[in-house]
Amino acid sequence: MIQHDVDSPENLARRKHGLDVLSRIDGHQGEAVIDSLADINPALGHHVAAFAFGDMYDRPGLDPRSRQLVTLGVLTALGGCEPQLKVHIGAALNVGLSREEITEALMHSAVYAGFPRALNATFAAREVFAARDAEETA
Repeated sequence: MIQHDVDSPENLARRKHGLDVLSRIDGHQGEAVIDSLADINPALGHHVAAFAFGDMYDRPGLDPRSRQLVTLGVLTALGGCEPQLKVHIGAALNVGLSREEITEALMHSAVYAGFPRALNATFAAREVFAARDAEETA
């Protein structure tokens, strides 16, 4: 089996950068995902932080709003990703997408991914919006 040194100085720097990006986009939800992997698969947590957020999310070609729209569409199309979709709906709100823009993107995905997946994504959005409303009134 090939071992990858996720604790090399280069990988530690990538992970730190990725965690910084993750924090800006997802706040505490993203950190909770990484933390939830610590006891079972810390290397996966490393790759989520270092690759997905450090290497990909921080590329200059798309702004964070556009990246979140793409992410919402892809997760909706995949189906069965509602936990991840909820995190990214929260992230979409964090980077300035409105609820209307999010629900419009989810509705648009019905054309390509089908109504059941668009419905499931919309129900996930409802939960995220309700949780945000509860946080704001608390």
